[in-house]
Amino acid sequence: MDFEFFTMNPIALFFASIFTSNILMSNFLGMCSFISVSKDYKSSFGLGLAVTVVMTITAAVSWVVLYYVLVPLGLEYLSFIVFIIVIAAVVQILEMVIDRASPALYLSLGIFLPLITVNCAILGAILFMQIRQYGFIESVVFAAGSGLGWWLAIMLLAAIRGRVENNPVPAGLKGAGITMITIGFMAMGFIGFSGMIAVQ
Repeated sequence: MDFEFFTMNPIALFFASIFTSNILMSNFLGMCSFISVSKDYKSSFGLGLAVTVVMTITAAVSWVVLYYVLVPLGLEYLSFIVFIIVIAAVVQILEMVIDRASPALYLSLGIFLPLITVNCAILGAILFMQIRQYGFIESVVFAAGSGLGWWLAIMLLAAIRGRVENNPVPAGLKGAGITMITIGFMAMGFIGFSGMIAVQ
């Protein structure tokens, strides 16, 4: 089977997906768990790691399923459903591993661990892979970079929120208000680098 794929330098693609085209700060995908879990530094670290692992594995599996099962059978129209099934399966396996390896982390993540299944950043990365027609290496590199970019963003927000709690904030901005302002400044910081390397 011969497929024509878009090729880009994997190193450039990796760094672009982390910084200049951060899936969270540039495309605003995965905001729900990003805002909710970032109150706690340890939970943010664990969730960011879990999202990175799930995103990388699901991109690799989804690419193989797409180009070696769905495309040859002419079933590309089922790709959306198949991608969701792949994500759900990987998350279920990861949930069992974390529960056995680190019960404390499992309890701190709570409901947000199974909610990785519906984290739109993961599905978004896989759909970008399909739309942009990345090869296998590009798909895995892009997914890993996007996961690390999501992890970096949630860790930065957790650190900033930890500092803000120890400083006086006007009553009208406490809670969600100051969090949204912080995210806005973070997004401007990430997007400011977008002219250096662009993900196509």
